[in-house]
Amino acid sequence: MNTPPNTPPSAPTRAPSHGPSHAPPPERTVRLVLVAPAMSAAQREARFDDGSAVEPVRADPVCLGRSARVLTSPSPRCRGTAELLGLTGAEEVAALAGCAMGRWRGRSLDELAAEEAESVAAWLSDPDATPHGGESLRALRARVADWLGALESGRVWAVVEPDVIRAAVAHAVGAPEAAFWRLDVRPLSSVELTGRAGRWNVGLGSVLSRGTGPTEPVS
Repeated sequence: MNTPPNTPPSAPTRAPSHGPSHAPPPERTVRLVLVAPAMSAAQREARFDDGSAVEPVRADPVCLGRSARVLTSPSPRCRGTAELLGLTGAEEVAALAGCAMGRWRGRSLDELAAEEAESVAAWLSDPDATPHGGESLRALRARVADWLGALESGRVWAVVEPDVIRAAVAHAVGAPEAAFWRLDVRPLSSVELTGRAGRWNVGLGSVLSRGTGPTEPVS
């Protein structure tokens, strides 16, 4: 009987190489919590913000993750609310300023309606109107949309003016300009936006405090 010659084991079959992988990195998510300021004298009197400080209220401190960033609108009531909630080290962001109301700053809508009925009607119906000499609502929304689009991934808490929250939510859900007036923002309320690649989801029902609640006045 002839013994077959020894043969080396065959090498394992390899899949053909197509060069280095260029798969895009996974998209990162932005988790943004927008918090409305506590009640101020101007808000209680239904006046446009005039730089009034917040009124004293009881509020539980907010517990943040170690990597969370804290931002505020550049107004006394937003800075004061951040301090009230224990959000230390907050950075003021000019892009989060409330709508510039020009000569209407500190005035009430009732006063203005009695003095400038046509101007008020135009402002309420036309998002490009600027009868006060300040910023239009369309410009406010565009400014807030640009800020949202430039956010880096991660967790962000931002204490911002109520009209900034309205503009952000309307942009996030793709609502028409008129939706701005259909969004009520109560003092110390919050909303969470979760975004990735320009697509946003809106989370409702966020709770800032326990027990007596965040809006109970100090007696």
